[in-house]
Amino acid sequence: MGSLAGKTALVTGASRGIGRSIALRLAADGAAVAVHYGSNDAAAKDTVETIIAAGGEAFPVRAELGVPGDVDALFAGLEAGLGGRPLDVLVHNAAVTGGAATVEDATVEDFDRVFAVNVRAPLFITQRALPLMREGGRIINISSGVTWFATPEVVYGMTKGALNVFGRSLGHTLGARGITVNTVSPGITETDMNGWLTDNPGSAGEVAAMTALRRHGQPEDIADAVAFFASEDGRWVTGQTLEVNGGLFLGPTGER
Repeated sequence: MGSLAGKTALVTGASRGIGRSIALRLAADGAAVAVHYGSNDAAAKDTVETIIAAGGEAFPVRAELGVPGDVDALFAGLEAGLGGRPLDVLVHNAAVTGGAATVEDATVEDFDRVFAVNVRAPLFITQRALPLMREGGRIINISSGVTWFATPEVVYGMTKGALNVFGRSLGHTLGARGITVNTVSPGITETDMNGWLTDNPGSAGEVAAMTALRRHGQPEDIADAVAFFASEDGRWVTGQTLEVNGGLFLGPTGER
């Protein structure tokens, strides 16, 4: 049996990309997984069916984040799927980029939308989840390398910085309950959000040239790190941010 046998997990934004890989990995480790998604019914159905076909347990939870009533909708679906069981693992993965929300072009609407999904939702989802969580539970945030290297999309970067602070504060607050809170910060990873990696010839090679392990990340690379924090092996780690990026920007990689 897997290390999460008998446990339950909620993964937000779990129908595609990193969230899907996290859901598949936690299910493979034995957890019953609530696959949250915003609107893509087909992708969520495929994720759930893939887990079930592999012998795992999963159910979909549809709720658009960043709108009035989002947390109520999410927890109505979650609690129905749990059927009275407690929640053991909460993964905050859902996020939006805000498009061209640069300092020159950001609008109030951009700011409010990106913060509502990337920051407000994790806070209030956690607030609602805590009464359902057992002692010794796990909360894992998915942040981004843009918290330590600069990109023009300042609003998105600000939200991920807020998520890092959220993880440290929450780790301190929930320590008395034995609940660990950690943050996984992916490097440049092949997802729909980073479509330029595969759409633009040469992009993958450029990323490889600035990464110590000479390739860009895959969603499974991030999911494996999340699985560690979710497992018993991660019991003595809390309030930390782990950069999972293959050694991005460690230094020059060219031959002398």
